Amino acid sequence: MVDGAIEKAIADKQIPGAVLLVGRGDQVLYRKAYGMRSLVPQAEPMTLDTVFDMASVTKVVATTTTVMMLVEDGRIRLNDRVATYIPDFGRHGKGDITIRHLLTHVSGLRPDLDLGDDSWRSSEEAIRRACEEVPASAPGERLVYSDINFFLLAEVVSRVAGMPFERFVQERLAGPLGMRDTMFNPPASLRPRIAPTELCTPYGWPCEGPGQAMLRGIVHDPTARRMGGVAGHAGLFSTAADLARYCRMVLGGGALGTTRILSPLTVIKMTSPATPAGMASVRALGWDLDSSYSSNRGELFPLGSFGHTGWTGTSVWMDPVTQTYVILLSNRVHPDGKGDAGPVRARVATIVASALRQLPAESVLRNQRWTGTDFAAAGTAPRRADEADGRTLAGIDVLRADGFALLRGRKVGLITNHTGRARAGEATIDLIAGLKDVTLVALFSPEHGIRGIVDEQVDSSRDEKTGLPIYSLYGATNRPTDDMLEGIDTLVVDLQDIGARFYTYTTTMGYVMEEAAKRKIAVVVLDRPNPVNGASIEGPAVAERELSFTAYYPMPVRHGMTLGELALLFNAEKKIGADLTVVEMKHWDRDSWFDQTGLTWVNPSPNMRNMVAASLYPGIGAIEASNLSVGRGTDSPFEQFGAPWIDGPRLAAELNRRSLPGVRFYPLSFTPTSSRFANELCHGVFIIVTDRDRMRPVRVGVEVASALYRLFPGPFEVDKVGRLFGADTVKRIRAGDDPAAIATAWARDESAWRLLRAKYLKYR
Repeated sequence: MVDGAIEKAIADKQIPGAVLLVGRGDQVLYRKAYGMRSLVPQAEPMTLDTVFDMASVTKVVATTTTVMMLVEDGRIRLNDRVATYIPDFGRHGKGDITIRHLLTHVSGLRPDLDLGDDSWRSSEEAIRRACEEVPASAPGERLVYSDINFFLLAEVVSRVAGMPFERFVQERLAGPLGMRDTMFNPPASLRPRIAPTELCTPYGWPCEGPGQAMLRGIVHDPTARRMGGVAGHAGLFSTAADLARYCRMVLGGGALGTTRILSPLTVIKMTSPATPAGMASVRALGWDLDSSYSSNRGELFPLGSFGHTGWTGTSVWMDPVTQTYVILLSNRVHPDGKGDAGPVRARVATIVASALRQLPAESVLRNQRWTGTDFAAAGTAPRRADEADGRTLAGIDVLRADGFALLRGRKVGLITNHTGRARAGEATIDLIAGLKDVTLVALFSPEHGIRGIVDEQVDSSRDEKTGLPIYSLYGATNRPTDDMLEGIDTLVVDLQDIGARFYTYTTTMGYVMEEAAKRKIAVVVLDRPNPVNGASIEGPAVAERELSFTAYYPMPVRHGMTLGELALLFNAEKKIGADLTVVEMKHWDRDSWFDQTGLTWVNPSPNMRNMVAASLYPGIGAIEASNLSVGRGTDSPFEQFGAPWIDGPRLAAELNRRSLPGVRFYPLSFTPTSSRFANELCHGVFIIVTDRDRMRPVRVGVEVASALYRLFPGPFEVDKVGRLFGADTVKRIRAGDDPAAIATAWARDESAWRLLRAKYLKYR
């Protein structure tokens, strides 16, 4: 069964080949090499002694293990601040980040350094840049898998041990365990046995030749490569046989034969749940236990087993209950970076676990702590990261639960539309209008009107149900006037934002706050989720001179805040001085997408019809000011775009050639019934979102704009992209800059925003 699973993965071109080693205790149960080690420039069969680039398996085998050695030695404590060992790291609010936070990926640091900037080299520069990072969240609040965490840990090990990291790994781990082929920067003599990965990428300095050398014996990870091949997150090379010795040591309580590497209690500490209580992903110190990354556990190995994967196609999983380990090493990125080892990892682990016919009673008794009970004791419920809590209460629900006490005796003007609904479905208008001790004086509607169905300017009108006037803030005026505000002492805002800078509900709220402050009218914002999560920040910030109704504040396109948090920031940073109260949500965390809240989706605007459109909107919406149809007047707005002058197959091929994470493109034709190119046949592409967490929608937008300008420079009105993207982005597109470099240049704006917004965040 294992042979069939791996051979199918090879036939499907998911991997070129693999080495599998399954062991139980000190016994090797199965060991086999499959397929090819190399396909280009020449074919070579896979062999059992093939040396693999371990990628992120480095994090656990080399880095976590050596950190725990120093913990044992009393030279490091898990709760020590990182700045104790790297003093410059304490800048920009990072002073409270600890060794434990780095090991569990809850430091608040982003996934990696910027790769588009090809100007830096050396470990010293990587550490300097890490010290200048601005955390995206407070330590312990969110789990963000980060390479920065682990190259910092390796630097700590090096400074505490007083020797280079690679030497410490060799002297204290690889050498004593007899892991003869485990090392950083393997010598040329090993090259014939090393599995190649892929052609050197544009970010992959150094390369042999002008970016065309097949990487072989040079670490694939570009950050580790710039650091000289030695890093805490990647860079280790090893074989299945060497990893088997390591696994036997861990499952043996820290010892292999007479050689002891760690104490039994250290191994238990290292592999026990360590993430803060309540997080969806459960991780140990370095090791993965139960998360979206742990598919290589398969379906049958129990909670309490642990492992890790590597980007290049490597993986290891260990189960203390059965004393079993599964090592599956492939170079799935060879030759073109398009392979996928995920499915075969999961299948192999499940097959291996199903083949275990008898569990050793003494092992089960000795490892009862692994049956899952210790997860509850740790206060962390084991569950898959894709399970939604489904219990979020929006601001209106919280206000209602408190009996609307905040509004008692008030004369209220309500800025809302059809998205202003309680969790059970009641309209905010009806709830407030029905209160005996609150006077609802007037309604105010943003763009698209009170019912959210108008795609043009909106006239003021009267609400049929309540008889109240509805004043349009997207018509003759965008601001409430004296006449509109007559008799009102409190303005309540209940609108569902979409999470993009140019969505006009944000500006409407800002204008309402400004006019309220002038007249000493209180403002209450009933908060709602950022539907595309409150963690991701992406895109350029427009210049002050470019501020407009579609850019109220100079922030990145994807701002990662709720409407209530933005209100707090606007009030302070723009010195509005409004008497502002934000009614916060309950049971919402920053990582959540809207479909994980349990709240009912209501189209925030006529063409924002689902979560896929919302996830693409920050990029595709940013380019619609040009002469494109973005699907308005079709069944799939923002999921497709086109124009009569586009060659769809050519454009789709160009975009797919870029291998953008989380998206694919296919050509199509469509005829919109309204908006731009109404009733004209348009040719273009449809966007398939394959992984919304990896997709960077604003990057997708600039890739599309750049491809259109390269392929169709005559008809494409690229300058109009600047209305929402900013003039600098258009300038760089015109200059022919690589879209990846353009996206990297946004890092300064993104970092500045992270630092600014941190003061106003209300949710974990």
